[in-house]
Amino acid sequence: MNADNLWLIFDTSLKIAIGIALTFCCLWAVKVWRDRQTSDKGSGRRRKINLLEEISSDVGHVNHSFAKYSALVIESTRFGKRWPPARKQELDRINSELVVEFKKLSSSEAKLLMLGEKTMEKTLRLYGAKIALFRKQVYIGRQDISEQEIAELKASIMTLREQFYDLLSRRYDKLLAA
Repeated sequence: MNADNLWLIFDTSLKIAIGIALTFCCLWAVKVWRDRQTSDKGSGRRRKINLLEEISSDVGHVNHSFAKYSALVIESTRFGKRWPPARKQELDRINSELVVEFKKLSSSEAKLLMLGEKTMEKTLRLYGAKIALFRKQVYIGRQDISEQEIAELKASIMTLREQFYDLLSRRYDKLLAA
């Protein structure tokens, strides 16, 4: 083999190697770009999932506080004037706790509107309004309301809660599936 042939082989090999290196660099750049696009979409979806989880938690806290409140206020209607003052103080504390939780409920409504979830927000707003109505209709010392009426009020509140969680669950599942 002479020097010209060796030079041609070397030149061709070098060109092939440079072509392969450029191809790998381009493929790597495309992969990085696609990964970034996917992670941007995924982080937005993850943020929505986190917001829905926060909303679910806030509604759960409101429901827990309402359950404690309603149990005590129903107890007060049963006992009337014989209801112990210590239980009244406990009801006052739970009532304050419920007010704090209602602030979180308002925040959750705003988050739902921000996410464009108007139906879910409306259901949550109705849920909160029903609890407020319950508090106006069932209170310490009220003797003219029957336990059946109280049970019906609580059932309507629980129905709205279930409707809200059904909507929330469907939206959550869609985000997880995407």
